[in-house]
Amino acid sequence: MPDGLEIEKKFKVKRLPENLGQYEKKVMEQGYLCTDPVVRIRRSNDQYILTYKSLFGVEEAECGAKVCREIEMPLKKEGYEHLKKKTDGNLITKTRYLIPLETKQGCFQAELDIFEGELSGLVIAEVEFPDRETAAGFEPPEWFGEDVSQDKRYTNNYLATRLDRKDFFKIISG
Repeated sequence: MPDGLEIEKKFKVKRLPENLGQYEKKVMEQGYLCTDPVVRIRRSNDQYILTYKSLFGVEEAECGAKVCREIEMPLKKEGYEHLKKKTDGNLITKTRYLIPLETKQGCFQAELDIFEGELSGLVIAEVEFPDRETAAGFEPPEWFGEDVSQDKRYTNNYLATRLDRKDFFKIISG
């Protein structure tokens, strides 16, 4: 992540990759304390993280990717539990699979999120890139679906704090 920049693309998933159980997975729970800028807490297996994301000082991306500044800091479990009570909206629960991708542009890692609870049925894949040029030239594997990187409805903070059920059914069926 150059200079604290997060450069990522997000895709719907047409079908799950074969042998999903062979990949490393993380059981996650996350909530939002603020959405502009984004202040998020996350439990990932037995790790607890506070994340700050902002567009401040970030030039608009012309690579089709979402670009923002991101800072992550570790939390203790007690701090996470305290902040969890203060989150807006719903907690997001999901299982994330870390899937290696070999492409013409190089080797990457897909983060395949299978949502649970209120968002059950939603499956999204994200890929982070070292720079905008690599993101612009990325050719997704055939199991990826529509690129939704620029659609705010697919951001986790939107899903947690602003999504209504009518929108959700459009998202998973569209």
